[in-house]
Amino acid sequence: MDENQIEKIILRIINGDLTAYKTIVKSYDVMVFNMVKNILKDEDDIKDVCQEVFIKVYKNLKNFKYKSKFSTWVIRIAYTTAINHLKKYTDNKNIKIDLEFLEQNHFTDMNPEKILEKKTISELIHHEISILPLPYRTVLTLFHLQEFKYEEIIEITGLSEGTVKSHLFRARKILKENLKKHLTDLS
Repeated sequence: MDENQIEKIILRIINGDLTAYKTIVKSYDVMVFNMVKNILKDEDDIKDVCQEVFIKVYKNLKNFKYKSKFSTWVIRIAYTTAINHLKKYTDNKNIKIDLEFLEQNHFTDMNPEKILEKKTISELIHHEISILPLPYRTVLTLFHLQEFKYEEIIEITGLSEGTVKSHLFRARKILKENLKKHLTDLS
């Protein structure tokens, strides 16, 4: 959805069109879910925070100033809401690690052995990303998986450009070292 469409939809929502709001939710629900899931691991917490994010988006639409892309603004709300939730509840709960990964092998010419090998490597990569320190994991996910630019990541996280680049460099380095260990162990 381009920024002109967003502006029109926002105006409709501000004027009371809830159908237009559903369009926003449908357009950004996966992005919000992925950001929140990157930070939180408990399924119920993820669902609650995603709902909270869209409530905040709705309540603050009139405050959106079009100084950044709408997707950046939404993901910033998701990021801060998830971080605040984590800070608020981390000491009171055990956070479980979610090792559920999407499998994209519905239509393939690969044999079952290759599919299993690909799935295993994919799970390994996702697991290694999930255990990175939160700042590294967040920047890596925003840059590589959600394809945000440096400027957008800076706006979302509130980190400086140098810190974002440093976190991304360190995340890649740790990920590479950990994957190299696992692949060496398999040989």
